[in-house]
Amino acid sequence: MGLNDYIPHLPLKFWERIRFPNKFTRDLAWGLIIGVTFSLSSTSFALLFQDWRRKRAIARIPPRPIEIRSDEIVNGVIGLIGNTPLIRINSLSDALGVEILGKAEYLNPGGSVKDRVALKIIEDAEAQGLLHPNTGSVLFEGTVGSTGISLATVGRAKGYECCIIMPDDVAIEKVQVLEKLGAKVERVRPASIVDEKQNLARKRALEFGNTPLIDPPKSDPEVVVSTKANSSEVGHEVNSSDSLVPSIRLPELLRPALETKPRGFFADQFENESNFYAHYKGTGPEILRQTSGNLDAFVSGAGTGGTVAGTGMFLKKALPNLKIVLSDPEGSGLYNKVKFNVMFDTKEREGTKRRHQVDTVVEGIGINRITQNFALGLNVIDDAYRISDAEAVAMSRYLVAHDGLYLGSSSACNLVACVRLAKTLGKGSRIATILCDSGSRHQSKFWSDEYLKANDIPIDPSIIDRLLES
Repeated sequence: MGLNDYIPHLPLKFWERIRFPNKFTRDLAWGLIIGVTFSLSSTSFALLFQDWRRKRAIARIPPRPIEIRSDEIVNGVIGLIGNTPLIRINSLSDALGVEILGKAEYLNPGGSVKDRVALKIIEDAEAQGLLHPNTGSVLFEGTVGSTGISLATVGRAKGYECCIIMPDDVAIEKVQVLEKLGAKVERVRPASIVDEKQNLARKRALEFGNTPLIDPPKSDPEVVVSTKANSSEVGHEVNSSDSLVPSIRLPELLRPALETKPRGFFADQFENESNFYAHYKGTGPEILRQTSGNLDAFVSGAGTGGTVAGTGMFLKKALPNLKIVLSDPEGSGLYNKVKFNVMFDTKEREGTKRRHQVDTVVEGIGINRITQNFALGLNVIDDAYRISDAEAVAMSRYLVAHDGLYLGSSSACNLVACVRLAKTLGKGSRIATILCDSGSRHQSKFWSDEYLKANDIPIDPSIIDRLLES
């Protein structure tokens, strides 16, 4: 016996049992093992870093001002605006394996997401000294309905009258609500984007007072304000074109008298950046807080553009990997602007944009120009979906049948886009969208079977069944 026979043989370790045919194969195998290990470590580090950033972003959000409304007294109608619930759309979420979450903006006191915008516009104007409550001042705006109803609601609560210019082909129930709120409604034929009637609300605001306080060039995204005070009380000269020297210098003795005189105020929801900031400072932070930063995409339509731009900009800064997606109805040019950077729709020829209202039964979203509010967030929008009238109608009927949700046309568009987007995301992903208003404002058009049939728009909820199954 040799000496080695008396030495106990310890079991070989795993890596010592591995036999490679040659040195190259051994080095290649170990390289792959080390590479995979490093990759997994890097991925884990990236996920930990992303989670840290999300928690840090959430920590910067101020606490929710109203936690349990049943135990607190809010300050009138204004106190009810915002902090709307984020609800799971059960039928769509279950069918897709992707969480579809809707921000229930129809629960605002004025019935739509536009309550946020109306409040921010008025409060910003008051902070700048442009508006003073309970002075007989009048808010002027051109709208298809929801912004007008919100301005009338918030205006009444804060001590202002309201005059709304709106197309005469919108759902009649919107006019009726405005009149019940005490607003003056002036209905006009739908105007193309180059028609002077697009500036009728601006013109009415200037005509209201004897003297313009602020009347910037039409290309300048500022509000317009006139006053019943005469030019001597204002303290500046008005030239023959009714424009003014922008800097207003008021004698201190005349200021109190001037502030008590009625003013005409053009809200200008399309260009007034208060619209954008209503969502950047309100809707966006609320969604981030409600989802605890666990969100993969945000979907919204665009009319003025404030919702998708303001909410999208805030969420994108907090969650850089989040997808911001536009939902756009037929006839609107924003889809092609996002997809191809060309403001064009196939229903119109380039250079002849003298269209009337966007060719769709959907009200509140869709436009054929870039507004100031939309431009502020255009660079954060990652993708867009074109939604047909048939799809929007089908989604609205599907939601009533499966979820008991009675929603308006723009909400239906947003949810169709959510379904399409969900098909591109992994199981368990989360998508948030805006439920802009309820179906009660759309009964005579979008929710009228007779109207839809007369305009050859099919009513077929099975469209959504097929979309979910595809």
